[in-house]
Amino acid sequence: MIPKRDQNRRDQRERILDAARALFASRGFDGVTMSDVAEASGVVRATVFNHFGSKGALVEAITEGVLEVWGGMLERALADEQTSTPTLVRALFDQMGAGIEEFHGFYRGVFREIMKIQVGLDEGGLAARANERALERLARLLARGQARGELSPAFQTADLVSAFMSLANGTITNWLYDAASGSLRERMRSAAEILLHPVAEGALGDEPLPNLFGEIDWVPAVTPISRARRRRRQ
Repeated sequence: MIPKRDQNRRDQRERILDAARALFASRGFDGVTMSDVAEASGVVRATVFNHFGSKGALVEAITEGVLEVWGGMLERALADEQTSTPTLVRALFDQMGAGIEEFHGFYRGVFREIMKIQVGLDEGGLAARANERALERLARLLARGQARGELSPAFQTADLVSAFMSLANGTITNWLYDAASGSLRERMRSAAEILLHPVAEGALGDEPLPNLFGEIDWVPAVTPISRARRRRRQ
């Protein structure tokens, strides 16, 4: 059983993270100060710094949470031994698009920070390690598809990982910052087909997509409302 003091500290940390997510969603990263986060979470500014030593550390904690959700989706894909690899790839693109589209404001506020982690501009932190774990799972998934004969062996697995991430991140970035019109989910579905067309071996496009979000942690909590929604799902 967690001591009450430790539980209170965890709850306080989550309130701060929830407040920061909501503020970043509405104002963007540059438009939010640590004082804003303190006021929105109902604590003093020093308490925010006690949990997160800087605004960068706060953003990294949020980014780590997003990347852990992504890593969880990949873990569920790896655990699915029945669904073909092309269908799992389609599900990953489809459900990434659905989650980001639903929480457009949040992702528009922080996706640049996520991209810094994913392209290696910020290294060594918790978020970077979460990203490394996710990429390792993606590599295992695609390598398994090649071993099964579902993806072409003519390409290096590392190149398939790079192509996957480039298509996904490029599509998301364009939708978030350049032309946020239409459905991101539809764009991501098209991106998946662009990836699969030259590499999938006779893949069927009508296989049902599995749910890779899971039952509880399918999106990061962005506001207290979304946290309550997560509790109801439990």
